[in-house]
Amino acid sequence: MRITEAAVELHGTLGPANTRLTDVAKLAGVSRMTVYNHFPTERDLFFACSTHWATRNPFPDPASWAGIEDPSERLVGALKEFYGWYGLKEDMLGKVFRDTPIVPALAQVMDEFWWPYAEGVLDTLSAGWSVRSADAEALRTALRLVVTFDTWRVLTESALDSEDAAELAGRMVIGAFER
Repeated sequence: MRITEAAVELHGTLGPANTRLTDVAKLAGVSRMTVYNHFPTERDLFFACSTHWATRNPFPDPASWAGIEDPSERLVGALKEFYGWYGLKEDMLGKVFRDTPIVPALAQVMDEFWWPYAEGVLDTLSAGWSVRSADAEALRTALRLVVTFDTWRVLTESALDSEDAAELAGRMVIGAFER
């Protein structure tokens, strides 16, 4: 547990790409070999960190929005929850999303951990829209865009708070697809 907590702390401050195994061992108060004994691969350590972090910082729950019949209301409600969560978890999420393309073991864990969750979110948010079948993939793409961390970051760096950013992102999708 000390090793995992040390890695989580370093990933949140330095980022996964800048965290060395020797730093994890030092912060955990163990030898480098002890880290390898518990986590033989970098993927094993990333998976343990992701699981530990997600347990303490639960992702927004799509089931809480699934009961909202109106897809526009569901979208805006979901975005408000996501964007608020992003604001609270910005330090870790920003570093993880930044480093995913350059750390293959992290990308592997994200493929197992985050992206299936994100697809479930899209399933929930895309239900109930009255769009032509030809527009269904475009709707899903627009939803994918507005739920991403990077979209939240761009909107909030432009002087919007998370709630106003969620409203704007929701209005963009609603305006493009509500008939």
